[in-house]
Amino acid sequence: MSRRTRTAQEEIRRFLAIGAVQVAEVDLRGDEAGLRPGPGSPPVTHGEVFALVRRDGQPAGTLLGHVPLGADPKAVLARLAREAVPDSPAGGHTGAEASPGAGAGPGEPPFTTVVVATRERAGQLARALDSLLAQDHPRFEVVVVDNAPVTDETHDLVHRKYGERVRYLREPVPGLAVAHNAGLAGARGEVVAFTDDDVVADPRWLTELTAPFAADPRLGCVTGLILPARLRTPAQVLLESHGGFAKGFTPATYDPREPPRDEPLFPFTAGRFGSGANMAFRTGVLRAVGGFDPATGAGTPARGGDDLYGFVRVLAQGHRLRYTPYALVWHHHRETWADLETQAYGYGAGLTAYLTAVLVDRPALLPAFLARLPGGLAHARSLTAVRDTDGGGTPGAHDTRTHPWPRRLSRLQRRGMLYGPVGYLRARRALRDAGYRRPDADSGRGTP
Repeated sequence: MSRRTRTAQEEIRRFLAIGAVQVAEVDLRGDEAGLRPGPGSPPVTHGEVFALVRRDGQPAGTLLGHVPLGADPKAVLARLAREAVPDSPAGGHTGAEASPGAGAGPGEPPFTTVVVATRERAGQLARALDSLLAQDHPRFEVVVVDNAPVTDETHDLVHRKYGERVRYLREPVPGLAVAHNAGLAGARGEVVAFTDDDVVADPRWLTELTAPFAADPRLGCVTGLILPARLRTPAQVLLESHGGFAKGFTPATYDPREPPRDEPLFPFTAGRFGSGANMAFRTGVLRAVGGFDPATGAGTPARGGDDLYGFVRVLAQGHRLRYTPYALVWHHHRETWADLETQAYGYGAGLTAYLTAVLVDRPALLPAFLARLPGGLAHARSLTAVRDTDGGGTPGAHDTRTHPWPRRLSRLQRRGMLYGPVGYLRARRALRDAGYRRPDADSGRGTP
C-alpha cells in the first residue's frame, strides 16, 4: 500500500469520525440570558453546541461548548458566552462600534431590491423567501431570478405562495453572474442586495446591510456575516472548523484611497471582504461598472468568482466597501464529501477566474496586479496549504481549528486555481456563441 493511499484512508477515517454539532443562539441582556436553537434546528440538549453569542440582540461572537448530560443547556451556554464575549468596560459591544442600523434618522436604510438567484430548488427557496419577507426593513422588494429552469416549479411556487409580494424573473442563460445581472437590470431600489436560496436571513439582516449606505455617500458595497444554519454532517462541521464563510465580528471599512497597511495585496484579496450570499451594492455604482462579469460564477465553466469580481470593480472605481457583522444570514452548508470536493475545486477556479476577468475587463489594473504578484503567489499557497488542527477551537473563529483539512481538498483547490483562467475563457466563448449580451438597466431582461 502506497503512502498516498494510507494517507487518504487516514483522512477518510478522520472525516467520518467527525460528529454532529448543535447550533444555537445565546442572547445576553444584562444579567439575563436567552437561548434558542438555530434556524431549523431542534431544541438544544446535551453534547457539543456551536452558539452565536448576541449582546442585546446584536451578533458579538461565537463559541463551541459542551453541555453535560443532565445539565441545563441555557445555564451552561450563558456562562460560556459571558466568558467568550465579555462586556466592554463601557458596557458596549467588545471590539466593534455601534450598529448604524440601530434606530432611524440619518441612517434610515434606503429603498432596496433583494435579488435571489435560484435553479430548481423550490424547497430551499421557500425557506429563504419566508425569512426575507419577515425583514424589519421599512422599504424593500424581493426579486427571484429563475436561472435556466428546466421545470415550472420555481415559477409556480412564487406565484402560488407569494403573489404580489415577490417579483419573478426568468433568465434562460445559465450562470450565477448572468442571473444577478438580470436582477440588477430589473432592480427598482437605490440599493440592490444579493443573497442565496440556501440561507435564512436574520430579521434585521437587510436593515443592517443597507443602513451604512445612508451614513456614507462614498460606500459602493456592504457585506455581512454568514454563519452555519446546521452542523449535522462531517462535511458541514469540517468546513466551518476552517472558517466557513464568516469574516469575524469586527466591522471594517476598506477605502482605496487609504489601502490597509496589513493588506499588501489590496484590493485583489477580495475573498476577505465578504461573500455573495450576503452583499449589497449601491445600484447606480454597480451598474456603472457593468454589473458582474457573466463569464464568472456558479453554473459556468469558471465555477465561481462573480462576487469577488464585483468587490474589486467597485473598489477600483474609488468607492468604499464595508463589512458589518450585524447583517447576519444563516447558511445551509453542503452536506457530503463529494460536495466538499466540488466546492474546493470551484473555489480555486473561481479565485483565478475572477482575477482573469478583472484584468480582461480592466487592463489598466495589470501593473498593480503584477506588482502584487509575488505576494499573491505566497497568499495562494497559504490558502491551499494542508491545515492541521491546533487541538481545540471554535468553528468560524478563524484562529483555531477543530479538525485537520484533508490534503485531497488542498490539492483540488490548487488544481482549480490552475484551471480558473481556462474556465473563464471557455465561459466567455460559450456566452458569445449563445449571443448573450449584458442587459441594460432598463431592459427588463427576464420575463414574468
